[in-house]
Amino acid sequence: MSGRTPDAPRQQAGGRPTIKAVAAAAGVSTAAVSQAVNGTGRISEATRRRVLAAAKDLGWSPNASASALRSARTRTLALVVRRPTDVLGADPHFSELITGLEGELAPLGYGLLLHLVAGLEQERALYERLVAEGRADGAVLTDARADDPRPALLRGLGLPAVLLGGADAGSGVPCVGLRQQGAGLREAVEHLLLLGHRRIAYVTGPAELRHTAVRLAAFREALAGARLTPAAVVETDFSESAALAATEGLLALPERPTAVVYANDSMAVCGIGAALRAGLSVPGDLSVVGYDNLPLGRWMYPRLTTVDQQVQKVGAVAARTLLAECGEDIDVPPLDERPRLVVRESTGAAARR
Repeated sequence: MSGRTPDAPRQQAGGRPTIKAVAAAAGVSTAAVSQAVNGTGRISEATRRRVLAAAKDLGWSPNASASALRSARTRTLALVVRRPTDVLGADPHFSELITGLEGELAPLGYGLLLHLVAGLEQERALYERLVAEGRADGAVLTDARADDPRPALLRGLGLPAVLLGGADAGSGVPCVGLRQQGAGLREAVEHLLLLGHRRIAYVTGPAELRHTAVRLAAFREALAGARLTPAAVVETDFSESAALAATEGLLALPERPTAVVYANDSMAVCGIGAALRAGLSVPGDLSVVGYDNLPLGRWMYPRLTTVDQQVQKVGAVAARTLLAECGEDIDVPPLDERPRLVVRESTGAAARR
């Protein structure tokens, strides 16, 4: 029994049966069809038999399918980013990351396929489609999350992957990131404490991101070491509007912070703009610290004190790691550095009030 529903599509307009038709007939995803015919992934024997029966019933041959394309190298790697387009466009972090990736991929004849997705289900469907249609040899996973389901998903799909962000080694895919992820935040807080700041706030990113939790913990621990608590912690989505709203809220506090640390450079730049519009001087009235060490921080005034996490180098090492996972004979350099503070003019002695 094939399990095909009476109204399941049998073929595409040109007369050939499609992998989607097989998936609909068997009541599974296209990725499960690919796994069944290729012998990859974790599907039950009953599901495999149902898929193969549906394929036979429809006259669908794996040799004419995306699974056949999957057996050939596409020399294309996918970078999937789960961020709104306006947030991505305003954050040069990903431009730096792509520069690092492309610097390794292009000389070897590999291309980079960029996709933006809105949520986990859309991201999951995209990976399944990439596998079913044979469009990528591997994927770079960004923004590691707590209990991240994506490594297991890609292992099940048989798609090589690397995970950015220094996640747990037990994720099942190589993880690429600087060691001691909280070191930069601790150094930033210690720098501000030495300058006399005692009311220090943190404008952070979404709580579900792994690096958000690691850096926030480091921020709190550094203050606790000086017997202090945060002046405030504000969660944002990394957008310019959220950074402006967060800064305006902090400046309106009865005892406003004398220093603010931001989770990325773009938000720090927005924060400086908000402070200047409020009639404050930076760093005279408010010290500002960013995170990433992007080029914009070196050319603005005052130049931005920030944490350098070597985004381009991380991208380069991620590219080489993924190429090795895809079977390329390529050396992967170690990434032993930790995030370090770069002190510039946006931080200064705490104002006496």
